[in-house]
Amino acid sequence: MRRTVSWHACQDMGIEPVQKAISEILDQGYCVLRSHFPSCLVDACRDAFWPRLLGYLGSGKASNRGPHRHFLAMPFEPPCFTPQFFFDLDVLGIVRGLMDDRVVADQWGCDVPLRGSDYQKAHVDYQRPLFPEVPNLLLPPYAVVVSFGLVRIAREHGPIEIAPGTHRMTRMDAFQAVEAGLIGMQAIPLEIGDVLIRHPWALHRGTPNTTDTPRALVTIRYVRHWYADASRAAGEIPRATWESLTDEQQNMMRFPIRW
Repeated sequence: MRRTVSWHACQDMGIEPVQKAISEILDQGYCVLRSHFPSCLVDACRDAFWPRLLGYLGSGKASNRGPHRHFLAMPFEPPCFTPQFFFDLDVLGIVRGLMDDRVVADQWGCDVPLRGSDYQKAHVDYQRPLFPEVPNLLLPPYAVVVSFGLVRIAREHGPIEIAPGTHRMTRMDAFQAVEAGLIGMQAIPLEIGDVLIRHPWALHRGTPNTTDTPRALVTIRYVRHWYADASRAAGEIPRATWESLTDEQQNMMRFPIRW
């Protein structure tokens, strides 16, 4: 199904590249916007977040995403949080073009494989079907995942791998095609500022990080306004951050507020 997006939803890319990105996600399950976020914003986020990340990793907490893999909620204090990450008009043009204009953001977290991590099994995100009585029903997207690296993610850092097109297949057919080698897993390296937008039902997996640098991949999830789950922990938005947002921005944020 071809989706259209209005011009006012686009910022720098223009409507044709946004429409091309939507078509690519519908076909392949993902697209990458190269050098999209300003590196200064990503660098500021990393510099502020890194002491917190190292403190978390040094606290002895058990891996919660497989051996030597961690997930932790991202903070909403600036400069870890900046509105440009959540409300970029080009990204929202793509997300809304895939779903509708009433999307909300409901997850803000960081996935971190360390040295010693291994290949994950190919999987999809949010595995509970919307309609349990028809688990193989192919539906339009009701969740879209937007990710970017706080560090450069080359092959040795453990980039995500995605099996293109598997979001358009039944789960069983997708797993069989990947296991038989009929569809290959494609590694998605990311430079600072690159933005990965993907359909969460495309089969994917994490790969080994063979370096001493934690591979911090930050993710925002957008969902249709009627969809909700508690699949990942979310941090609280401080009152000062909340009050700095416009009414329209506040309406898009489905996170607890710290009053």
